[in-house]
Amino acid sequence: MHAVNLLGNILWFLLGGAWMGLTWWFFGVLCFLSIVGIPWGRACFVMGEFAFFPFGKMPVSRDVLNGTPDIGTGPLGTVGNIIWLVLAGIWIALGHLAWALFCAVSIIGIPFAWQHVKLAALALCPIGKTIVPADVAEAAERRAASGR
Repeated sequence: MHAVNLLGNILWFLLGGAWMGLTWWFFGVLCFLSIVGIPWGRACFVMGEFAFFPFGKMPVSRDVLNGTPDIGTGPLGTVGNIIWLVLAGIWIALGHLAWALFCAVSIIGIPFAWQHVKLAALALCPIGKTIVPADVAEAAERRAASGR
């Protein structure tokens, strides 16, 4: 990990990352309480880990990353994201937006506020996404854009 990413992750953790990562994990535990919620719970734990330390990593759709669709990136993933949005996505997104407002008060906090906004968008539809190093995500997106 680069020194800048390490410093960013440490500051991030203190400026809302710890609370929001725990929020993701809390919703993940709630999802795991029922057998039906396990797919959402799994996504919560992946996104929660990302919410703890996001710098140097990016979310990417699994079909873009792997080049083939799977159950989470197809129609069932869309249905899953709609259910998620109503039950938990809105609440997690609102939490990230509240932290974004808190961070945006100072100029130093603006990059952290922007990261919270990106995580708020991700909170609305996390099914079908995975977290990879930023260079892997960028390469996958370039490959998908070029048609391969």
